[in-house]
Amino acid sequence: MTRSLPGERSVFGPRAARLGLYAFLVASAAFFLLPLLLVISNSLKPMEEIRQGNLLALPVKPTFDAWLTAWKSACTGLECGGVRPGLWNSIKITVPAVVISTLAGALNGYALAQWKSRHANLIMLLVMVGLFIPYQAMLYPTVKILSSLSLFRTYSGIILVHVVYGLPYTTLLFRNFYVGVPEEISRAARMEGASFLRTFRSVILPLSTNILVVVAILQFTGIWNDYLLGLIFAGNDNLPMTVQLTNIVNNARGSASPNVNMAAAVITAIPTLIVYFLSGRYFVRGIAAGAVKG
Repeated sequence: MTRSLPGERSVFGPRAARLGLYAFLVASAAFFLLPLLLVISNSLKPMEEIRQGNLLALPVKPTFDAWLTAWKSACTGLECGGVRPGLWNSIKITVPAVVISTLAGALNGYALAQWKSRHANLIMLLVMVGLFIPYQAMLYPTVKILSSLSLFRTYSGIILVHVVYGLPYTTLLFRNFYVGVPEEISRAARMEGASFLRTFRSVILPLSTNILVVVAILQFTGIWNDYLLGLIFAGNDNLPMTVQLTNIVNNARGSASPNVNMAAAVITAIPTLIVYFLSGRYFVRGIAAGAVKG
């Protein structure tokens, strides 16, 4: 048996390490994708195949009937309109909530990063306390406050709830990012006569593309997938897709239809998958550039 001399590279070392890395990545991808593939596979099966009990088998006669039922005719209680009404409600709730919470968090984070005072550290501590308090513990006070403002179970109320509950998280991310931005940039803008808001809008925001994309994606995912807040604060006319999905799964009218339930789950998840597919590289670029450092 031959041995490598000191300082001599092994021919099989890098190749073996690369194969091991690829094997790990493939196994990890299979681990995370297998549940999704099983859900999609069973959503394409007719009920005759579902009743046979072999959920791991591929569909023999694939059909999109369950998808059509989940989209426009599955019962969500007294109404049988599928998850289609919840799509527009989720869009109306998520888009403004993401935009407002992201921009407000950026402004808060920049102000706290620029404010060189012990009070800034105290405020940041309070923000972090708000970040780690479970929002389930604040549901009752939130209900009382929104009721006193006539915003409980309204469209404006559910947007306000998502913005307020998301501000600690977005503020923390932006503040950690802006701490690493050279102070000379803001100082040069002030020397040119720019105000605080003008500096933030014209100088800082154009430099914040990475963190803006990261925070927007994280906020979109969290708000779109939310169930509890939408159920409590949205009202019957603004129920998001997640609530419609739960109503379909828990519906007691007629026999259970697992293929319809799985199709509804996939339809509800499609918008978040589209967001990740379209902006995934920007998200990775933002992470790699240190958008969530600190």
